[in-house]
Amino acid sequence: MDAPRVAIATLLVFLAIAFIPSLIATSFSPDAWYEALAKPSWNPPAWLFGPVWTVLYTLIGYAGYLAWRSSIANQRYAAFSIYAIQLLLNALWTPLFFGYHSPGLALVNIVAQWVAIALNIAAFHRIKPAAGLLLVPYLLWVSFALVLNASIWILNR
Repeated sequence: MDAPRVAIATLLVFLAIAFIPSLIATSFSPDAWYEALAKPSWNPPAWLFGPVWTVLYTLIGYAGYLAWRSSIANQRYAAFSIYAIQLLLNALWTPLFFGYHSPGLALVNIVAQWVAIALNIAAFHRIKPAAGLLLVPYLLWVSFALVLNASIWILNR
């Protein structure tokens, strides 16, 4: 396979990996339990989450692709272990919050996710600064989501 095809195939693999949490999230949608929760006045409308996450998962995938293509073998283990952990934590948040109806467990998860994303930004930045920067919007959105999750947990204790 020639280099451009390898690059495109690699990018598509990273995009597919990045979107795995979204496949899990679609199995758990807001239900009557969620509708009955007290939420802060600044809770975003439901329609906003799909477009935001589509952009974020695309950035996450492209960041992974850039870091992979720019790294050497001995840099990959730590950077992509963190990448995998933050994606796993991302995938677990929706089942914890909407599936188990547990804003408290989801809050613990999202704090760990925030730390993993920050570590991922640092690891990717060392390999390719643009790859780290591509994850900054993700960290900002998860920061907002963390505060929202904490607010919902506090309002409904």
